[in-house]
Amino acid sequence: MYDFSKETNRFNTTSLKWDVKESELPMWVADMDFEVCPEILKAMRERFDNHIFGYNIIPNEWYNAYILWWKNKHNYVIDKDWLLFSTGVVPSISSIVRRLTLPGEKVLIQTPVYNIFFNSIINNGRFVLESPLKYENHEYSIDFKDLEEKLSDPQVSLMILCNPHNPIGKIWDKETLERIGHLCLKHNVVVISDEIHCDITNPGVSYVPFQSVSEECRMNSIMCIAPTKAFNIAGLQTSALCIPNPVLRHRVNRGLNNDEIAEGNTFACVAAIAAFNQGSSWNEEMREYIYNNKQYVSTELEKNLPSVYAIKQDSTYLMWVDVSAITGDSVKLTKYIREKTGLYISDGEEYGESGRCFVRINVATQFSRVKDGTKRFIDGIKMYIKDNK
Repeated sequence: MYDFSKETNRFNTTSLKWDVKESELPMWVADMDFEVCPEILKAMRERFDNHIFGYNIIPNEWYNAYILWWKNKHNYVIDKDWLLFSTGVVPSISSIVRRLTLPGEKVLIQTPVYNIFFNSIINNGRFVLESPLKYENHEYSIDFKDLEEKLSDPQVSLMILCNPHNPIGKIWDKETLERIGHLCLKHNVVVISDEIHCDITNPGVSYVPFQSVSEECRMNSIMCIAPTKAFNIAGLQTSALCIPNPVLRHRVNRGLNNDEIAEGNTFACVAAIAAFNQGSSWNEEMREYIYNNKQYVSTELEKNLPSVYAIKQDSTYLMWVDVSAITGDSVKLTKYIREKTGLYISDGEEYGESGRCFVRINVATQFSRVKDGTKRFIDGIKMYIKDNK
């Protein structure tokens, strides 16, 4: 048993998330407040005790750790040759955008979606092409008519898929992924599938790796995978790309090396190996704890703010909350809540215009803080309603 309720103090630790006033409670950026899995810490201490931190190679154990985890956990068999090390999913996506598209071309994304996708596209001189998800009766689905229309644009040669989807927490099923893969191949569009949240699913729920659903998907995609979200080690700069297509893999590999993101720090492989080889029990207990946190927030909102709706999710620790009955401007709302209550959450507009009436709340923290944050959120909404009558 692991103690996820143990309160951790992250003030004055150069934490991005906790770079706030002491009276504030940050529940925004996607990292967890739980101490790292003891098995990972043990492996890192053993490496630290070597006392030398020179250049590193990617050991066979690193490849094997990924291969066994995806085989045992996700029923997908990965060949060693398909795997490339990179320092992170976001740097990899940016590198791929530069390598597989030309300046001025378009990259398709399905909004609302992880806000940094926009940066990876725009900062590299490409244009964002949005295919908004359909939102009906508090459920999200893909507008395949719009998707194919956008994919058929000759200026589109790359699509970034989020699977599971951040921020809505949806796991795309096999049929949906297969249909996406078919359309992308039909229109000569390569798929980057960001699967970094795949190991943060509800208990008993599994996700479907994009490459596992068909040969079309497998040979026309780059799968971005990592232990960083699921094991709270994002600061260690470690991830992998899975690319079965040898031609595509060669092009991406050259890009990673040209951008100098193909070599890890001393602890990057050590932590990943320990996470996948020894962290299964920790991960399962963490998922259960997160699920209970989400259930608590949903119940409290339903009881105290019936007009505010927490979207039902199968994955991630990021709750996506519909506040359209309160306001059409979540930027204004989240700013107000932070000023009045000290609760720091994300406005939905960061994830695209279609997220303007939503907020994102990170519940990967101790239950005591979840209770505190939920109360602050409810109080803040009620004050906002009163002040904006």
